[in-house]
Amino acid sequence: MDSPIGILKLTAADNVLVAIEFYESRGDEDLESPTNPILKSTKDQLSEYFEGIRKTFDLRLHPRGTDFERSVWSELEKVSCGSTVTYSEVAKMLGDIKKVRAVGKANGQNPIPIIIPCHRVIGANNKLTGYAGGIERKRWLLQHEGAFLL
Repeated sequence: MDSPIGILKLTAADNVLVAIEFYESRGDEDLESPTNPILKSTKDQLSEYFEGIRKTFDLRLHPRGTDFERSVWSELEKVSCGSTVTYSEVAKMLGDIKKVRAVGKANGQNPIPIIIPCHRVIGANNKLTGYAGGIERKRWLLQHEGAFLL
């Protein structure tokens, strides 16, 4: 699907969303209209999010990852639109501040960005840090949500 932050490739398995991937170009892509109900619902909800209408998502997700990664992603889903947390805060939510680096790695492995809001995790001192979709996309998403104005 086309979006304000580029082309998003949505992937489903049966009736669950398993991935969203970022693509850089916007041009001659042949964007298909989804026929799978979860893909149609995902596209509709993402469109509402980008229009500023939707703040939360109601989709069946099945992110593929390790137990630890899924526990991190579960915590990320609790971070509300317009808010941010640091990597150390996520580690504390998981009960072990020593897992800050592991949290960062799991955050970077998130297969369903935007919906599992890994963009809402920032570095110490409110600094933007890495984002699989690129720092400019992360900045755009946070500004769109009213969470980050730098």
